[in-house]
Formats: sequence, C-alpha cells, structure tokens
Amino acid sequence: MPADVDYLRTLLRSFPDYPKKGIVFLDIFPLLRDPVAFETLITHLVHRITSHTIASSPSKKIDVVVGLDARGFLLGPIIAMRLGAAFVPVRKQGKLPGETIRAEYQKEYGVDVFEMQADAIQPGQNVVVIDDLIATGGSAKAAGELVAKLGGKTLEYLFIIELTFLKAAEKLDAPMYSIVKVDD
Repeated sequence: MPADVDYLRTLLRSFPDYPKKGIVFLDIFPLLRDPVAFETLITHLVHRITSHTIASSPSKKIDVVVGLDARGFLLGPIIAMRLGAAFVPVRKQGKLPGETIRAEYQKEYGVDVFEMQADAIQPGQNVVVIDDLIATGGSAKAAGELVAKLGGKTLEYLFIIELTFLKAAEKLDAPMYSIVKVDD
C-alpha cells in the first residue's frame, strides 16, 4: 500500500453500529480537519486523474467534475479548480433552481432521486464523478445516467472509500477508482 494511502487510512475513524446495528461507519471528517491530510487526499485524487484518467482519454482533458450530494461537494470543487474544469453538483430532488433532469436510484428503504441542472454539461464533455464512499453504487450510477442524458462522457468514478464486497463497480458505465478498500 502506498504511504499516502496508508496515512489517509490511519486517520479514518470507525464507528461500530452506526447508523444502524451491524454497520461500521468510516468517518472522513478527520481528514478534512487535518490540513496535511486533506492536501494529501486532494493531491492523491488529482494525481490519479492526471496520470491515469486523462492519460487514457483521447482528448487528454477533463471538462467537468461532478460531485454527489453532499460529501462530493467537499472534494469536487477543489479538484475541478486544480484541473481547470467546471464543477457540477448532483443534488437530491428539489434542491436545484431552474430546469433539471432527474435519475432515480434504489436505496435500502425505497427509491430516491438525484437531479442536475439541465444546462450543466454539454454534449461531448469529459466528466469524472467524485464522492466520499461507494457502497451499492446506486447513487453513482444515477449520476452517470444524468451525465449521459446531457451527452457527457464519464471517464471515471472516484471515491475515498469503497465497500468492495458490495461489487458496485459492476453497475457503473466507466472505470472506478477508490483509495481505501474495505472488504467486510
């Protein structure tokens, strides 16, 4: 494991039985409270995008960074700024002004809806999608559907934490990268 990944992993806090019994919640907020850790996290993700995602893209650029409600908003704008890209938020239904497009996704206890402003992505733009955690992949898949509806191309999905045993990558329409993998 690379030293930066090991460092970031040691700062994640575990909360057993949160938000419900049997779940161990990994808290990313200690990374944000530590300026060196936060810089390490952002630098790691930007390096991944510039050394791998952009390198394998025909246009050699990222046009848009999409951040998922709400923790993707903490990472996305900074990464977009470093890449010279636009930042586009994906929000829960009813939270964005103007004309929006929507995609439904399955949650544990029913269906939820993500929305994106209808003019946020132009046809042909290259997009990366960022969030803190991928579990079942439903919300990331919905974000990818929104990108596709507007004619964008998702090049990669990026996460701090992946719950690998839920096999979310199988649901996505582009490659996925996660820094910390949790197997149980």
